[in-house]
Amino acid sequence: MLYQMLNGQHWRHIYIVGDLHGCRSLLDAQLIAQGFDIEKDLLVSVGDLIDRGPDSLGCLRLLAAPWFRSVRGNHEEMALQALAGGSREMWQRNGGNWFWSMKGAAMVSARHALKRCSKLPLIVHLQLGERVVVVAHADYPADHYAYDQPVDEQQVVWSRARIGEIQRGIVRDIAGADAFYFGHTPLDKVLDAGNVHYIDTGAVFGNTLTLVQVQ
Repeated sequence: MLYQMLNGQHWRHIYIVGDLHGCRSLLDAQLIAQGFDIEKDLLVSVGDLIDRGPDSLGCLRLLAAPWFRSVRGNHEEMALQALAGGSREMWQRNGGNWFWSMKGAAMVSARHALKRCSKLPLIVHLQLGERVVVVAHADYPADHYAYDQPVDEQQVVWSRARIGEIQRGIVRDIAGADAFYFGHTPLDKVLDAGNVHYIDTGAVFGNTLTLVQVQ
């Protein structure tokens, strides 16, 4: 699935969270601090639920929660490719050893949880009244956004071209939506550039986990 549309009228508050990378306890603490209500609120992740941190499986279990949605990140992509017979080494080099160190029922549970990632969209479209907020892992590789518009899926998950331009002082809005939220590139603090926002603040490296309320 490339796009998924969510209508904000179904929830009281909606939050977007940066790359989790196994930091489930940090997320739980943030949600408690925000007064997050699992009956009324929604949390949307920019992807990279797994690898590097202490509780990848705990983060994967969020996929079964009715109050949680996520796009697919490049770490989920690496895991799916490895499980399908692709490069296991690439995933291991990037934090995937937690999976290969599991045994028996734990590995079976983790494998099933990872396979759910194949059903994740690459782009979430949040319709918040008259506002449109778009969530993707790395980029929306076009100058104009439109729901269901074909885009390069590899760039959606992996590209750092746009953030590289921003860091060189080249800032361009993406037309067609009010705001875009991406992760993928760990930063010391949130990077806001026009209507584009990068919210991976490197929680797994000891920094803050960023949670942004959009409704």
